[in-house]
Amino acid sequence: MDRALYVAMTGASQNMLSQQAHANNLANARTTGFKADWEQARSMPVWGEHFPTRAYALTERPASDFNDGPLIETSNPLDTAIQGDGFFAVQDANGQEAYTRRGDFTVTALGELINGNGEPVMGIGGAPVAIPDYEHLDIGDDGTITIRPAGAAANALVVVDQIKLVNPDLQNFEKGTDGLFRPTDQAAGQVLPADPALRLVQGFVESSNVNSVAELTNIISLNRQYEMQVKMMKTADEVSRASESILQMS
Repeated sequence: MDRALYVAMTGASQNMLSQQAHANNLANARTTGFKADWEQARSMPVWGEHFPTRAYALTERPASDFNDGPLIETSNPLDTAIQGDGFFAVQDANGQEAYTRRGDFTVTALGELINGNGEPVMGIGGAPVAIPDYEHLDIGDDGTITIRPAGAAANALVVVDQIKLVNPDLQNFEKGTDGLFRPTDQAAGQVLPADPALRLVQGFVESSNVNSVAELTNIISLNRQYEMQVKMMKTADEVSRASESILQMS
């Protein structure tokens, strides 16, 4: 394969990967608690038994954008948002603890507290939060869940659990393919400690921090880059055909 054609092909393929990252951000512009993914590309030399005069493109995801999204008031007592730093602890599909900013909570028919993605919310004791039948529920700014049980007197309040909040080192924190965050060096079963200094606000949810205009602009720019790479591949093919014609004539 012509080396110029190969270089252009790698650029086009990496442009497609970049498009996927920005398209995913744009698709989650209204997802509660979603953190946008950053994407960058760099040139890598092609090494081998030749002079390293050519380079190919390499797309990578260096990190996620951990800036806070805007708070939206819902007046739903089950909705909560973290003020400032911190993450909710939830249980992933494998039964392990993971972390998210999504605080649009609901209570299932079995009394399990889950977020909008169906992930059980973890309590301070290391188990999913379970809430019995209640007539009134309040979530304190430290995550403490207080209820008035069904049929109980107005002053018969019961503390059932406390939502676990963690404050990880963001330099050692990454998003998985399931959209949940985990420490990069987390071993199986290892969990982060709860941070009692973190605070919640009830009746609000944190919106996505995706900038839709910026993501759409990046997608358009990447599309133009892709078209340029395709033109380079066509040009390389035309040059190759012209060279073959010259050789046939000779």
